Amino acid sequence: MKDMDSSDPLEQQPPRSPAEWTTFSIALLIVAVIVGLVIYQWLTQKNQPPVISINRSSEIREAPGQFYVPFEIENTGGETAESVQVIAELRIDGEVEESGEQQIDFLASGEKEEGAFVFSRDPRKGELVVRVGSYKLP
Repeated sequence: MKDMDSSDPLEQQPPRSPAEWTTFSIALLIVAVIVGLVIYQWLTQKNQPPVISINRSSEIREAPGQFYVPFEIENTGGETAESVQVIAELRIDGEVEESGEQQIDFLASGEKEEGAFVFSRDPRKGELVVRVGSYKLP
């Protein structure tokens, strides 16, 4: 005698409704697009070295006896850069009067960081050069 409460593994399930198929198709498409984008990003960005650029982001700020020179640094390349050395030199009448150095520990692809150099002389009265000195790969 067969128990009425037990289910037969060979018993067929009702066919899926159009709404279920539509939902399944949309979810499958979303997952495929995400996987495709991750693979594309990995293949195209992996072998490109870091490309680091510096912009002086805003006006020089003056406080009693000090001049703050803000900057923004960005890695637009593919790989991560470590120990990025940023150098600023203030030249007045062709001679380096003041210089400063900062180190950014970690700058991933597409990442931006902000900082500022502090000078005791007014950078507007000379030539100010802010540049990347070096970096290393992880």
